[in-house]
Amino acid sequence: MMTMIAEQQMEHIGETKGCADHDHDMIHELSKRLDALWRCDQYIANAEGHADLRRFWKEIKTQEEANISRLKKLLSKHIQNNCF
Repeated sequence: MMTMIAEQQMEHIGETKGCADHDHDMIHELSKRLDALWRCDQYIANAEGHADLRRFWKEIKTQEEANISRLKKLLSKHIQNNCF
């Protein structure tokens, strides 16, 4: 019974699309990565006194900055090509 209710509640999700799935995926991923980047400075501060952990969080931050930059460029390209 519970499964049937859950299925009914989810039945129409995704019918209306504001953009193509691949564009939505890029935007969603960019948002997640921006949130992760936003937390990195706090993680680095929390690791005070633990050089190996601070180094790890700084590396993660650098990787996220690179990923975010790539996603922004891809989004920009899709927008310029009217693919969005």
